[in-house]
Amino acid sequence: MADPLRILLVDDHPVVRRGLRAMFDDRPDMTVVAEAADGQAALDALATTEVDIVLMDLQMPTGMDGVSATRRITADGGPPVLVLTTYDSDADILTAVEAGATGYMLKDAPPEELCQAVQLAAQRQTALAPGVAARLLGHLRRPQPALSPREVEILQLLAQGMSNRALSKALFISEATVKTHLVHIYDKLGVDNRTAAITTALQRGIIRPR
Repeated sequence: MADPLRILLVDDHPVVRRGLRAMFDDRPDMTVVAEAADGQAALDALATTEVDIVLMDLQMPTGMDGVSATRRITADGGPPVLVLTTYDSDADILTAVEAGATGYMLKDAPPEELCQAVQLAAQRQTALAPGVAARLLGHLRRPQPALSPREVEILQLLAQGMSNRALSKALFISEATVKTHLVHIYDKLGVDNRTAAITTALQRGIIRPR
């Protein structure tokens, strides 16, 4: 019999981690070998623990977020990362995929579906929740020009009320570059100002509400 898959759980909610651990440890083919409450703790755990698959939350209010941790793990040649989150906006999905996530599942997924996704992701096969797969296909099939991951990121920050100067500092780009991105965003969404861009992006599910 093959050794069980060694899972690292990364989520800032202890109750969520406890529930996931109970589910995986109840199976002979999976075991939780480490837990982390934020991205940096996940990186620290990977430095000392053999892991086959990382189950990563995206939004963790304190410490390193899931996208940054995923980017670091994949850049360092670490184990595959399966995102497990409550968010299914284009902004979250595209950013996670760009960061190198092997799969993207939602926390309301049935246990068996989630376990199948873990098995696929551990083999570095793409594992997507049905709704997420549909959103990605819809994103690719839209007749209008698709927003780039950077443009989606800027839209999400705009929705948080950031000014051009704040965007420039947060993304380490010039204000002129921010303005260029905004021109492209407005053109692709068919709008002429940031309020309309945010409203349209929210209606289409490109970004999530604040």
